[in-house]
Amino acid sequence: MPRVAWLSLDESDNDRKRFLTYFTAAINRIEGMDAQLGLAALEMLQAPQPPSNETLLTALINEILSVDGKLILVLDDYHLIESPQVHQILAFWLENAPPQIHTVLITREDPHLPLARLRARDQITELRTADLRFSEIEAARFLNEVMGLDLDAQSIATLKTRTEGWIVGLQMAALSMRDHQDVQSFIKNFSGTNRYILDYLLEEVLASQPLKIQHFLLYTSILRRMTASLGDAILATEDEFFGEEERFPAGTGLFTTSQTAAILDYLDRTNLFLVPMDNQRLWYRYHHLFADLLQARLRQTLPREELAGLHTRAADWYEKNSLTYEAVYHASLIPDDARVERLIEQNYMEIFQRSDSALIRDWTGELSEQAIFTSPRLAIHEAMSRSWLGHLDDAERMLNEAEKRLNDKEPTPETQALFGHLSYVRS
Repeated sequence: MPRVAWLSLDESDNDRKRFLTYFTAAINRIEGMDAQLGLAALEMLQAPQPPSNETLLTALINEILSVDGKLILVLDDYHLIESPQVHQILAFWLENAPPQIHTVLITREDPHLPLARLRARDQITELRTADLRFSEIEAARFLNEVMGLDLDAQSIATLKTRTEGWIVGLQMAALSMRDHQDVQSFIKNFSGTNRYILDYLLEEVLASQPLKIQHFLLYTSILRRMTASLGDAILATEDEFFGEEERFPAGTGLFTTSQTAAILDYLDRTNLFLVPMDNQRLWYRYHHLFADLLQARLRQTLPREELAGLHTRAADWYEKNSLTYEAVYHASLIPDDARVERLIEQNYMEIFQRSDSALIRDWTGELSEQAIFTSPRLAIHEAMSRSWLGHLDDAERMLNEAEKRLNDKEPTPETQALFGHLSYVRS
């Protein structure tokens, strides 16, 4: 039986170092794998000047060659990767990966990889939209056996035709029908394009859930990933969020110390579009399509200041737990430029020394140039990032603005230190 490593990707994994770190760690965490496997590559990544991608991957590949049995590495949501560097890393991996490991890419679009060469060598198996659509037999098994419905053949055929065998559409339809008294009427009125179907089904799915589950789904949809204590922080205090009259269905046994842990368990067991991100089921995310729909509904129904409050709680939790990148992401959506500036200034040199300058570039990209120019220190940091990435004209412009702001300030030891840092970056 092959052993599996699963890596769920997001936009932040476009950073070379971050991608390589999680890529290597995913292989290291495969069940039964030697705990030392990949540690040498991870240590090299932490060096002030990490070696080339090829050197790191070659070291990892040589270690895997000694592993017995078949391995499968799954990279989920690869369509979120846009970095040419990361594409080059994966292309090298696919060209040189050991024979006992198979790499699976789950993506909504063709990846920027040498697909033609892989096809010519018969080294790739492709499953596309048509392959993933359910047949009537598969739809029947899914709806009746997995989702617990008791539909006749005609109803199944209608749903399969209306959804074109699309699994997400079938799942949302099944969730909607669970509490419908007149299932036949529901199926008869079930029509429209995919987007309209999804909007309609989202209303049906939400309406069938207890009120606090509806609130939980909407409020936590702002998170790109969540764990129990983070969810609790988003919901503020239990007394504020959960009223005594709002209870789970009888017999579910969902009352534990953490309300979020209980709800996550409930969502996982009821197939409500929750995706575990690790084998311990500590971190989760929503199916991206479901999250998109929830976020759209949240923006329609929640006042802007209350939405900002949710992002503030998320930023607070991430900052408290030293997850600075995520804290900056949520602070930028409030928007709280002062907090973003403070977080970047406090953590910039540490991140830069780890060669994560591309990550810093993403952070400051969340700020307007006006906000960057307000802080000479931040403008100098931004100039360093842009010079590292080869954008020298932009870097010079940032330094000029920082210098102009510093000249307007009273001379102090701090401003003198900033002038020194500015001169260092310029040189």
